[in-house]
Amino acid sequence: MNKKIALYARVSTEKQTCDNQLLELRSVAARCGHEIVGEYVDAGISGAKGRADRPALDEMMKDAQRVKFEMILCWSIDRLGRSLQNLVELMNDLRTLKIDLIFLQQGLDTSTSSGRMMFSVFGALAEFERNLISERVIAGQKRARARGVKFGRPSKFNQSVATAVLELRERGMGIRDISKNLRIGCGTVYRALGQTA
Repeated sequence: MNKKIALYARVSTEKQTCDNQLLELRSVAARCGHEIVGEYVDAGISGAKGRADRPALDEMMKDAQRVKFEMILCWSIDRLGRSLQNLVELMNDLRTLKIDLIFLQQGLDTSTSSGRMMFSVFGALAEFERNLISERVIAGQKRARARGVKFGRPSKFNQSVATAVLELRERGMGIRDISKNLRIGCGTVYRALGQTA
């Protein structure tokens, strides 16, 4: 069935060209009888960068929301992105918009049941990757705490702050006013006064 399609191509450096990718994508579109309504090319941009740093990808996703096409044809998965998490987010956005995605090199097509299954596997892998990262961060924090490392903002509390708080309180100033006046948190004011917040 003929569809309105978009082509997406990307190369990482200015010395490279997207011409070969585009030639093959146009050829496949012509053989299938699809109408190319847009070509989106990010030249000299790393695939590790997100949508915000890739103008053509961003424009393509905006046009997807405007329903300018029904399918995106891309030469290879790594052209769309190198971060599994970014890829899954893009694919989920496209699935929500009912826009199919085809990667020529991998033979993946989300309009087929096997293609949809593969993207579900990618989603599971991305979640697994996020969980591993989270577990590593938590383990690292536990090791750091065991070595006595403190987390969070450094406290502004010192003797001069405590003296200033006590003086302002003796003048009848309220907790919030002291906090604003000295640019410290209310908890720091309570600490200086020897109270619990």
